[in-house]
Amino acid sequence: MKTPTLSRAEQLPQTLSRTQAQSRPNSATDVLVVGAGPTGMACAIEAQKAGFKSLIVDKGCLVNSIYHYPVNMVFFTTPELLEIGDIPFTTASAKPNRQEALEYYRRVAEHYHLNVRQYEWVKTITGEDGNFRVTTTNRHDAIHDYRARKIVLATGYYDLANQLAIPGEDLEKVFHYYREPHPYFDTDVVVIGGKNSAAEAALDLWRHGARVTLVHRGAEIHNHVKYWVRPDIENRIRAGEITAHFNSSVREINADSVVLQTPSGPVHVKNDFVFALTGYHPDYDFLRSVGIELATEQLRPVCDPENLESNVPGIYVAGVIVAGSRTNEIFIENGRFHGRLIAGHISERLGGGNPNFPLDAT
Repeated sequence: MKTPTLSRAEQLPQTLSRTQAQSRPNSATDVLVVGAGPTGMACAIEAQKAGFKSLIVDKGCLVNSIYHYPVNMVFFTTPELLEIGDIPFTTASAKPNRQEALEYYRRVAEHYHLNVRQYEWVKTITGEDGNFRVTTTNRHDAIHDYRARKIVLATGYYDLANQLAIPGEDLEKVFHYYREPHPYFDTDVVVIGGKNSAAEAALDLWRHGARVTLVHRGAEIHNHVKYWVRPDIENRIRAGEITAHFNSSVREINADSVVLQTPSGPVHVKNDFVFALTGYHPDYDFLRSVGIELATEQLRPVCDPENLESNVPGIYVAGVIVAGSRTNEIFIENGRFHGRLIAGHISERLGGGNPNFPLDAT
């Protein structure tokens, strides 16, 4: 996803050349975690509790996926199931919202003094168990090198949207993420999908003055949609306030319309914007690039279920990527416990933090 545009004052000084950036001292750590989501944070916290120095690198901000959730989103789960690091998550209501979650995870990061390198994109992971080298680039194309004894991959899946692979998907009017309704007031909007993201976006857009058409390949709204959302969207469809085409798909997106394939044949729908909320997937290419094997079915990384070490010694997988394409199997609620499994195994292998491993203050 695009990173925020920086003001001139926030940019690196003009005198900092690419060569100078490359010449910065390397950073060394016991455990390097790729991904600063709740699971990645939990892995770093558990590593620290076990006596190891940890470092987190993320191409976005802290809990980047939650930041990019819809502004008014409410979690399906209760706050205690989102807790990490034994820090209580208190909210004003039974179910926390996006803003409360962002505040909570910032507080956890501050409490544990987590070393998080935000807006750094991991380009390569080389080396071997006990002596890995990780190369990253930041927003200014500066290159950073890290050394680590162990690697934990907790990269999630929300950054990569499932593509429709249809004509017009690359038009500027098409989005794979939904944030807020205001820009779409008094416009014709097509929402593609039938699960939580699509249902909630359709309702939010309709309530704020958009004319909404929902398109879903299934016969009805998915039964996994939040229990308070499903009757709401079904009632809006039944009342004709939101138009719905089930057992249908979008075949083409044009500047001012979309073409649907419906049970009764092709249908042209007047349209200004399209939200293709058809799900997301892990970065399989990145996993393969570090040598991790993926199962033929469901693309699950090959790993030991007892400790989550992958087929590459010293590299662990954590969070939703453990489930491969079955992204609905692992959430914050269960992924947050992966850190304990991994830290326990690292402790067995290394016997605690090693003061003789060369570390620096960068």
